[in-house]
Amino acid sequence: MANFFRKKSIEQANKITEVERFKLKRELGSLQLLLYVLGATIGAGIFVLPGTTAALHAGPGVVVSFLIGGLVTIAVGLAYVEFAAMAPVAGSAYTYSYIALGEIIAWIIGWDLLLEFIVISSTVAVGWSGYVNSFLQSVGIHLPGVLTKDIAHGGIVNLPAVAGWLIVAWIAMSGIKNVGRSNMLFTAAKVGAIILFLAIGTFHVNPINWTPFTPFGWSGVMAGAALVFFAFTGFDGVTTVMEEVKNPQKTIPKALIGGLSVLTLIYALVALVLTGIVPFPELDVPNPTVYALQSVGIQWGGAIIAVSVIFGLLATMIANTTSATRVLFAMSRDGLLPERIAQTNKKTGVPVLSTIIVVGTGILLSGFLSIGELAEFANIGGLTAFALTTVSVVVLRYTRPDQPRIFKVPALWLVATVGVGGCIVLIFSLPPFTIVRFLIWLALGLVIYIGYGYKHAKMGSDNENL
Repeated sequence: MANFFRKKSIEQANKITEVERFKLKRELGSLQLLLYVLGATIGAGIFVLPGTTAALHAGPGVVVSFLIGGLVTIAVGLAYVEFAAMAPVAGSAYTYSYIALGEIIAWIIGWDLLLEFIVISSTVAVGWSGYVNSFLQSVGIHLPGVLTKDIAHGGIVNLPAVAGWLIVAWIAMSGIKNVGRSNMLFTAAKVGAIILFLAIGTFHVNPINWTPFTPFGWSGVMAGAALVFFAFTGFDGVTTVMEEVKNPQKTIPKALIGGLSVLTLIYALVALVLTGIVPFPELDVPNPTVYALQSVGIQWGGAIIAVSVIFGLLATMIANTTSATRVLFAMSRDGLLPERIAQTNKKTGVPVLSTIIVVGTGILLSGFLSIGELAEFANIGGLTAFALTTVSVVVLRYTRPDQPRIFKVPALWLVATVGVGGCIVLIFSLPPFTIVRFLIWLALGLVIYIGYGYKHAKMGSDNENL
């Protein structure tokens, strides 16, 4: 039983990055990394979910929901920064927990992260489909409803969502440099959409729409926080590309903490303006920012935002798809999954089979499931990984106190309490059925680990980590 908790040392984690057949290219600079954080997080969480969350759960109190989610995320983000600076390797929380908590916990977190990143991209693909369909209708192109909806809403397959995945696959396969460039361009588009929405929408706010502020009570605000937490998930994806970042120890802390602080403020402002323009019961729509501006007669503003969001949501898909492939890459490189999955293309540096697996899974999810089902599933995977990563930092402070730390979490016990406690509260604020489905996912993962991963893990072989 003890071997289930065999650990990887920081030295071993850093050493494996030099193995040629698993070599990734360091191509990302400081600006690209900051935009990677924004690109991975700003997406369906802010362009789609605030409307549904306000209408069904929190009312105008969705603003508080975002602030709660941001506080928990920043606390977790501090833990990620400390770990990332010590072990600048691919794998994010999976690698960190392998070092601090042992192999079986690392497997569970890696399995969670795969769920988180793939489902985030799939959720965004559904949101992207909604904006694309709205744009096509505005220019007179009407796709059959059965080809734009999931099965639960009377459709056969969400074809635009599948098309979005194919675009992302093409970019992801071209190499990390092109991923960075595309992310910069598309992120600029969606940041521009947010600025435009706030600039126009502020002048059409009617304060009466903020009354009552919490129509569903505090429980509604917390349920809303658990749902809109999706808007913050994906930030940890920046630590999955550590082996592809120039000077990671210095750039990661600035990109993560600075990016998360800005995001929390932006999200709260968007939610405040959105619920101020339109009465919250009317916001249960797939494109609330466009709907809000069109409802006050700003058709041109809605059209510009729709086009910007179409490009911007691709950035979220690209970043989270890349993150998923790097987690799968790290787990396979360690032998927990077939090693072939981790082999990279010599020209592009891309783990090709890993990318195919992630994209194929995403197409199946976004083509046939609804955005609400996907968002809840993404949140519980991310929250579990966040909590265990924060615990890992605390454990390593005691087991490796002499390990050099370029960045240390201030007031660790307070930050850890907020991070771990907040994650647990938000998990149990999700619908019970979501928790049950997550437990089934974990059980499936443990079957794979016991049947394959434990026997083939390189930590248990004579050539561990090679």
